[in-house]
Parts: sequence; C-alpha cells; structure tokens
Amino acid sequence: MLIEFAIIERAKNGDDGAFSQVVQAYRKRILGTIARLIGKPEDVEDVGQEVFLRLYFSLDQLRAPEVFEPWLYRLTVNAAYDYMRRQKRRPESRMSDLSEQQVMLADAMAGGKNRAEEVRRTKLREMVQSLLEEVSEEDRILLLIKEVEGLSLKELEQVYKISETALKVRLFRARQRVLKAFAARQEEESPKGV
Repeated sequence: MLIEFAIIERAKNGDDGAFSQVVQAYRKRILGTIARLIGKPEDVEDVGQEVFLRLYFSLDQLRAPEVFEPWLYRLTVNAAYDYMRRQKRRPESRMSDLSEQQVMLADAMAGGKNRAEEVRRTKLREMVQSLLEEVSEEDRILLLIKEVEGLSLKELEQVYKISETALKVRLFRARQRVLKAFAARQEEESPKGV
C-alpha cells in the first residue's frame, strides 16, 4: 500500500484533503499504467483524470480499505477500455499529424551518444507493442498489468474477480497467443527457401 488505510477511510467519508493525499500517492503509478495500456502519451492525463473522477464519485462504495489498490486498478483498466473503445471509432492519427515541434523533439532525442542503444530499445518497444496489438485487448491488458505493473496473482484475483487457477490459465493462453504472433512474424520476415 502506498498510503495508510486511515487516509483512505477518511477520503471515503468525504474528507477532500485525504482524497487529495490518495491522488498524490497513486497519481504516478496510475498514469504509468494508463500510458502502457493505451499507448498514446498525449491522452494519458485525460484518462487519468477520468480514473480519479470515477474514484471520487464511487469511493463511498469501497467495502474495505484493504481492497483499495485492486479496486483502483479495476477503475483504471475500465477507464482504459472505455478510452480504447472510443478510439476505435475515430480515424487513426498518422506521423504527418505531428507538429513540427514534436518532430524536432523526436529528432533531438534520437541524437547523441546513445543513439544506437536508443534505436534498439525503440525497435524492441515497437515490436512488443505491435505484438501486443495483435492479441485481444483483454490479453494485452492482463499481460501489461501482470508483467509490467507487477501485480501479484492475489491482486489480479481481486481485479478480475476470478480464481487464481482461472487467472493462471488466462495468463498462459495470453502468453501463448503473443508467442504465436511472434512466431508468425518471424516466419514472415525470414527469407524464403532458406
């Protein structure tokens, strides 16, 4: 827990100062989770605001402070799902939509001593992101909050409201689908007749 149960309880009882402390304690973690889930840095703050708004208006429904973190992650995942559903209805933005300033900033970041390492990391990040895009949203979000956010199976049980065994099966299948997508990509990229 990033914050004491007593502060969560006070926030639940309408103490705005305590709610502010909760937001301060979890803001960075929630925004990081959202960034990894939605993949669009320009919209992370908006989705984060939505999460904390939902938290504010539903905090009185929290049964016990002990289940606060999984519950907050559930709100975060739901807000990310809602965002992604809305994005599917909109046309995708292209690189040409970037402002000149964004392009110049990207060029400046790519320069310097560590250019080769940064390029390698970027390619790896893009490959992982594209592989995750080839699986369902459910698989992608489950893998991100388990593998990147580091939630335990017990925490995931509370988020997904299913048994640990069912979670293990879901995780196994999600990992298998990513591996299958990777193998298919490797097959496409390998030279024919070798």
